[in-house]
Amino acid sequence: MKKGCLVLENGARFEGRVPEWMGDETFGEVVFTTGMTGYYESLTDPSYTGQILTFTYPLIGNYGVADKAQWESEKIHARGVIVSECCAAYSHHASLLSLLEWLEHEGVPIMVGVDTRELTKTLRTAGTMLGAIVEQPKDNQVFDDPNLKELVSLVSIKQQKVYGKGKKRVIVVDCGMKENIIRQLLNFPIELVRVPYDYDFTNEEYDGVFLSNGPGDPTRCNATIEILKRAMAAKKPIFGICLGSQLLALAAGAETYKLKFGHRGQNQPCIDVESERCYVTSQNHGYAVDEKSLPKGWKATFRNLNDGSVEGIAHETLPFSAVQFHPEAAPEPTDTRFLFERFYKQL
Repeated sequence: MKKGCLVLENGARFEGRVPEWMGDETFGEVVFTTGMTGYYESLTDPSYTGQILTFTYPLIGNYGVADKAQWESEKIHARGVIVSECCAAYSHHASLLSLLEWLEHEGVPIMVGVDTRELTKTLRTAGTMLGAIVEQPKDNQVFDDPNLKELVSLVSIKQQKVYGKGKKRVIVVDCGMKENIIRQLLNFPIELVRVPYDYDFTNEEYDGVFLSNGPGDPTRCNATIEILKRAMAAKKPIFGICLGSQLLALAAGAETYKLKFGHRGQNQPCIDVESERCYVTSQNHGYAVDEKSLPKGWKATFRNLNDGSVEGIAHETLPFSAVQFHPEAAPEPTDTRFLFERFYKQL
């Protein structure tokens, strides 16, 4: 390892150590996740595209990295990793290599020895910021803003894929989808047609539409939103997760906004507005739906118990609904997996 520094756009600097193989600079939006485990599921989540991920839990890597069957995509999507301590001597029967070895193989820089508690407090106070992991900080550091790009186009599949068999056919719009969503949907006797984010499926035969998670600013997904507007006219069941919730809201005529520091981790409490039952949820998002902008006929179905932001929306009469959290988990918890069954019954 060699000396390194994380520089934030407000001028704050955090010292640590970086691998010898790291290049001169790594840019991204610096965010934090509060989960104690689930690091390889998080790092392979396409929603982290363009971001430098800070783990608030002080020790990361103690159970190594399992094979791709447990990942959420084929590769790491985060641009960089920030930890307090990274465990090289991992121990788990299913692990194949250490976190450090995996990151080197994937070419994703890690910075260790960082005061992640102070960094998290900085991000909570000032909000999510752009940052750069560098070996030698500059006085006039230039930053690259990933949110100015249509990140969904970088992580969506390029060609259709078909999964499962069944009488019901569901169009799955891939905006950077986690693999565990496919695994959960395949628990039901349905045919899944996974399509690119900008694929117009509205003239095809289908029984329902699923909208996946994904990275970046939802307002930049214009092609997806326009297709979704036409799909809504058919009044067939639509269910969305994470970015899918924001896209459904935008297609309905509502607005979204950027959260101060987002919700990331698998210990986020939400309340079902109707039943007043609370759930612990897995989350990874930096944008939310503006409840006041929801048009007539729409309602908020879940709220975040930490800040009151909208965590779910639904139409009052039509079979359209979405949640901001991740009922498929990966990482845990699995408290809200019943939402997949609810969608299946709507078909």
